Amino acid sequence: MSAALIEVRDLGRSFGTRKRRIWAVDGVSFRVPERDILCLVGESGCGKTTTGKVIAGLLRPSEGEVLFEGQDIWAMDKQAFKRYRTAVQLIHQDPYASLNPMQRIYDVITAPLFRHNLVSSRAHAWERCIELFNIVGLTPPEDLLRKHPHELSGGQRQRVSVARALTVNPSFIVADEAVSMVDVSIRVSLLTMLGRLRNEFGLTFLFITHDLALAKYFAWEGRIAVMYVGSMVEVADTPRLVNEPLHPYTQALLSAVPEADPELTRNKQRVPLRSQDIPSLLDLPPGCRFHPRCPRYVEGWCDVERPALYDTGDGRQVSCHVVAREMGLV
Repeated sequence: MSAALIEVRDLGRSFGTRKRRIWAVDGVSFRVPERDILCLVGESGCGKTTTGKVIAGLLRPSEGEVLFEGQDIWAMDKQAFKRYRTAVQLIHQDPYASLNPMQRIYDVITAPLFRHNLVSSRAHAWERCIELFNIVGLTPPEDLLRKHPHELSGGQRQRVSVARALTVNPSFIVADEAVSMVDVSIRVSLLTMLGRLRNEFGLTFLFITHDLALAKYFAWEGRIAVMYVGSMVEVADTPRLVNEPLHPYTQALLSAVPEADPELTRNKQRVPLRSQDIPSLLDLPPGCRFHPRCPRYVEGWCDVERPALYDTGDGRQVSCHVVAREMGLV
């Protein structure tokens, strides 16, 4: 197994007051080897964005560790943490809110270049901007650099966000719903660009999305981790997870993904959930958090004991009592 560039161990992050805490992320563990892709998939509110922000160093965890090249990032000294913050960059979901509307695009791109002393002059900064814009497919760069964010399309703004992330030569990219707010017609071109950048610059990706179809497209050579209400329920290589899902929740998500052929979509076997209601973080059910909706629910077990994230022995992990029993893991 390749050495992990990023490893998350029993990560927990809570919000609230001393009297009442809400656990947005609870007991999450995974690893991302160098130059690999991990897609973090789940419905809105499952904790995937919070997980990404903790990994990016924007939020401190309430519990657990985030290791970068084997070192806990929150045990680093000031200089080491500064280096980490440049090595790990975040591409935000909203290209309309992540760029300062008062600044020209040139100023947006050059701010990190000057802050980290990566250019020696304004002429050098201009040359670096031209280079970055050519890399991310923004042409003509000379015209676009003089514009303000409102003068660009959503796709162009997101490419600017990617260029800004590349300014400090990162090794790890957290892409948080990076294509969800752009037109469907240009999503594939953005994903293709991100894949090309990964190959050209040896980047490692944590790709956060609610869309399993996007995860399948972007990370077919990587892995997918499925989250549900703050917890990890399944982790596997993408082809294995898509073709042989183990957890009932993963099966339900995949059954809801539309096919390109409408006839296939109509004939697709849907997983019959016991309930459509997602539990509130304010009132989580005991035992397995999915048991109120699970079609394989076992009374007196699933609603009492919270399942561990079992290692199946073939590179997969699953958090389900019933599946673990069928596979002889318990």
